[in-house]
Amino acid sequence: MKNNHNFSLLTRNHVGKLSTADLLQQRDYLEAVKSFVRLTYESIYVIDYATMGFEYVSENALFLCGYTPTEVLAMGYDFYFKNVPETDLLLLNQINESGFDFFEKLPHDQKKLYSITYDFHLINEHGKKVLINHKLTPLFLTNEGKLWKAMCIVSISHHQQSGNIAIHKQGTDEVWKLDTDTKLWYKSLKPKLTEREIEVLQLYAQGLTINQIADKLFVAPDTVKYYRRRIFDTLNVSNIVEALAYVVNNKII
Repeated sequence: MKNNHNFSLLTRNHVGKLSTADLLQQRDYLEAVKSFVRLTYESIYVIDYATMGFEYVSENALFLCGYTPTEVLAMGYDFYFKNVPETDLLLLNQINESGFDFFEKLPHDQKKLYSITYDFHLINEHGKKVLINHKLTPLFLTNEGKLWKAMCIVSISHHQQSGNIAIHKQGTDEVWKLDTDTKLWYKSLKPKLTEREIEVLQLYAQGLTINQIADKLFVAPDTVKYYRRRIFDTLNVSNIVEALAYVVNNKII
């Protein structure tokens, strides 16, 4: 049967044959990073471990702490020393040492599948401490498998204190958490939610109230509260904001 729908929107942009100059643009990977920045509310920056500096910093007030992207770019690692409390600087040093110990033991062909996430405080332009969540994943490795460049994403943390250090492997439920006292990594699995619990969270994410969710699911409001309590217990969180942040950050929904 002939399809009479108009799909011109999907086919209007005919690129045609690509030139050598077009193909060489693939080398400028930062254009892809900048495109991603335009689509997210989070702060993005790139670390170059060869120069021990920043290669790119996006415009985002949360991470910039009152500076411009150009100023943060110029500061590089000095930015941390200027805007991270001393206790959290010690924590970052421990994360750096333990994280690279973990990373160096991985098979070279697996290293890009791993990312690390943790929380620490930044001191903003008003002198107030803000707890942020920091995610880091490899962009480029050297021929020897050393981490050369990494992409970092910064957002508001859903935790109450610094730490919460975890390494995730893409495509799996595997999680390694760091015990800062023993300096050892402990492997676990992401918590599992039922199909109905995920459905409840998705409706909360749409801004629905308990009564509206109950109407959508054809259940009593007390049943929604029951599912909510089970979600909190499973995720080890205390409110719906923390629950939503957890499932988004951990790619559960």
